[in-house]
Amino acid sequence: MIRAVVFDVGECLVDESREYGTWADWLGVPRHTFHAMFGAVIAQGRDYRDTFQEFRPGFDLYEEREKRAAAGRAESFGENDLYSDARPALAQLRDEGLWLGIAGNQTVRSGRILRSLFSDTVDLIGTSDDWGASKPDPEFFKKVADRAPVDIEEILYVGDRCDNDIRPAQQAGMCTALVRRGPWATIQWSNSDAVELPTFRILSLMELPDRVRRFNESRH
Repeated sequence: MIRAVVFDVGECLVDESREYGTWADWLGVPRHTFHAMFGAVIAQGRDYRDTFQEFRPGFDLYEEREKRAAAGRAESFGENDLYSDARPALAQLRDEGLWLGIAGNQTVRSGRILRSLFSDTVDLIGTSDDWGASKPDPEFFKKVADRAPVDIEEILYVGDRCDNDIRPAQQAGMCTALVRRGPWATIQWSNSDAVELPTFRILSLMELPDRVRRFNESRH
C-alpha cells in the first residue's frame, strides 16, 4: 500500500528549460547548441555535467554557481517554472490523505526556493546539500525514509530518471513512478530499465491520484 508520495524536483515538478538556457548564456554558447550537446551526453550515458566540460574544459559547476550568484545571475526558478500539473496533482494527492514530500539533488539556495513555494503544500522538503547525500547514493533514500512516517515500502518516489531516481529508489525498497518529461525520461523511456523497473509509468503527474488509488485497492 502507498501512503506517502515523494517527488524529485528538476523535470518532475520544475521545468528546467529556462535555467539550462541561462547556463548556455553564461557559457556564451547558443542555447540550441547547448541543448543538443546536453541531449547527446545523456544519450551516451554520461554525467550531465560533462556537457559543461565539452564547452569549457575544467569547468567547476559549484565554483561557477558562486560566480553567477556574485554577478547577480544566480540559478533560480519560481512559480512560472513549475509544470502545469504540479500543483493540481499535489492537491489531489493531499485530498486522498497521502503524506507528501519533495526531495532531490538540489543546492541550499534551491532548497530555500522550494520552501518558499511548497512549505504550505507538502510535509517534507529536503535537498542533497541539506543532507550531505546525493542520488543515486542509497544514503539519500535512507534520509527520505527516515523522515517519512510510514514504512519504506509504502513510499512512492516520483522522478524522471532511471539512473538517479527509479533504480536506486526501487533498490531501497520504495515503489516508483517514472514521468516522461525532460531530456532524461524522453531519451531513456524505451530502455529496459524504464520499461521494467517503475511501479508506474506516467505521462502526467495528474495520473498519480488514480494510479495510487487503484494500486492500494488491489492490495486489500
